[in-house]
Amino acid sequence: MLVTAAAVQTSASAAAAGCQVSYSVGSSWQGGFSANVTVTNLGDAISGWRLVWSYTAGQTITQLWNGSYTQAGAQVTVTNASYNAAIPTNGTASFGFNGAWTGSNPAPASFSLNGTTCTGGVNPTTPPPTTGPPPTTPPPTTPPPTTPPPGTSQPCDIYAAGGTACIAAHSTTRALYAAYNGSLYQVRRSSDNTTRNIGVLSPGGRANAAGQDSFCANTNCVITIIYDQSGRGNNLGYQGAGGVGGAVQPAVANKESVTVGGDKVYSLYIPGKSSYWRDGHLTGVPTGAAPEGMYMVTSGTHVNSGCCFDYGNSETTRRADGAGAMDAIYFGTSCWFGGCSGSGPWVQADLEYGLYPGGSSSWNSNQRAFTSKFVTATLKNNGTSRFAIKGSNAQSGSLYTLYDGSLPRGYSPMKKQGAIILGSGGDCCIDNTNQSVGTFYEGAMVAGYPSDATENAVQANITAAGYR
Repeated sequence: MLVTAAAVQTSASAAAAGCQVSYSVGSSWQGGFSANVTVTNLGDAISGWRLVWSYTAGQTITQLWNGSYTQAGAQVTVTNASYNAAIPTNGTASFGFNGAWTGSNPAPASFSLNGTTCTGGVNPTTPPPTTGPPPTTPPPTTPPPTTPPPGTSQPCDIYAAGGTACIAAHSTTRALYAAYNGSLYQVRRSSDNTTRNIGVLSPGGRANAAGQDSFCANTNCVITIIYDQSGRGNNLGYQGAGGVGGAVQPAVANKESVTVGGDKVYSLYIPGKSSYWRDGHLTGVPTGAAPEGMYMVTSGTHVNSGCCFDYGNSETTRRADGAGAMDAIYFGTSCWFGGCSGSGPWVQADLEYGLYPGGSSSWNSNQRAFTSKFVTATLKNNGTSRFAIKGSNAQSGSLYTLYDGSLPRGYSPMKKQGAIILGSGGDCCIDNTNQSVGTFYEGAMVAGYPSDATENAVQANITAAGYR
């Protein structure tokens, strides 16, 4: 569900002071919502900002990007990040956040900027400061970037800054938000069937592999849950006995270790007969013809042609329910419709009733194989007319556009159901075993159709992460 609050126009004082604040709720779900705020400075240039407002219906912020926040009761205070501190005259600064609510979710009635109540006009009567000479360098004429550079944020911060917030974020290797300090995944050991959550070494950092090693010493461990970092609760459980239902088993926890930024981490290594799933249609996962995007980091050296190593939107019924019921990234060597050139592995779109290399069942001549150890794969779909597939080496280089064009015939509008699948096709694991092989390091799904610039920034962040 999409709810948009009316923009609130306000002002604040500096020397000559005034501002406009746009506060909009981009999406909401049971118990939660996401919002975007843009502050336009109508007065003199400022070099740092603090925006304050109060909620009237008990809302609370749970996660914020492009700034930092504190909340004391109803009052929220948001301060700038390093890269958006300066706001020139007529410039803007933006941030977004996830929140929790019950009952109703009205927009704040008023805002204050840098300690002054916003009133809606420019106030030129306050004299300029007398503590120093006027600046010799004019303020910049363009606003700061809305997408922070890769070194100051993680993939889901970048997506949010581009207006397409993550609705699910999964990884066994690292945090996908700069502020995330929670659990990445859960392991269960065979010696006594107890479980432990594996978190990060520091906020926004890599997985605590040493914690897993200590807990799993002298016994075997499997990965039972991959936690959702977005705050929406879209945790993935394995499709098998003791999991979320189905006929497969959880993946072995220490099958493959790699390093990210020099730290040892473990992948989700699926040699077949493992798969993970979540029904997210009530917790933010796009349904029907709603637009969405996604990415994953996988491996080009551990693949097969079994159907289907997917990550993305799938059926809540766990059945093949028809064309457009799925919208997921596929990576592997399956040549579904025949006529493929080469042996892959390829990034394709699993839209149900077929793995599509492009806009039709004919082979897409722009396809290319990705055989590197680490591979970035992306997919985005506006739900009615257009989708795009991209891929790249996850250690270096830019994304390569494999296809960007019309949906295949019979797939408009899309009929997504809002479950999340990882490691298999949508109908693999109720009464048979998963035939696909693959490796998953990280991935996320977003609401909306992400821009090329946003996807490029995510790829830059991935290559800078240092997978080895």
